[in-house]
Amino acid sequence: MEILPSSSPPKCSSVLVQHINAPVPLVWSIVRRFDKPELYKRFVQTTTMLSGDGDNIGCVRKVQIVSGLPAQVSIERLNLLEANLHVISFSIVGGDHRLANYRSTMLLLEKNDEADKTTVMESYTVDAPTGSSKEDTCYFVENIIRWNLESLASVAERMTSVP
Repeated sequence: MEILPSSSPPKCSSVLVQHINAPVPLVWSIVRRFDKPELYKRFVQTTTMLSGDGDNIGCVRKVQIVSGLPAQVSIERLNLLEANLHVISFSIVGGDHRLANYRSTMLLLEKNDEADKTTVMESYTVDAPTGSSKEDTCYFVENIIRWNLESLASVAERMTSVP
């Protein structure tokens, strides 16, 4: 018997963590807005809902990316929105980029029983595109997520300081 090598592309996956000096309900009020990722994602210029209103599993958004990145449009589907557990998950289902089979899940937790602090954990998985190494793909995706999480922290912490 001959064992053939897998023809599926290599996958990248990881979990990134961000601590935020703001309570979970405030951070959740930003993150849960599937229809407005530009509230904290710096690379999103505008968002248009293609189906649904952003509050229901299965709704789809079209995200316009700011210039300078290797894409202009991303089409994304909401997979999970669980308000009680503070979990949101989406998949990229189209667009002019090379992030095939991308899926992200974000979980918000109260930090070590400190009601005024949040720990955000964002996990992702994506195929490494043809012509790119797994390492380069992971590096690129993790930097985008890291910048988004830092921006989320900045936005939420500014909101806590507003009287």
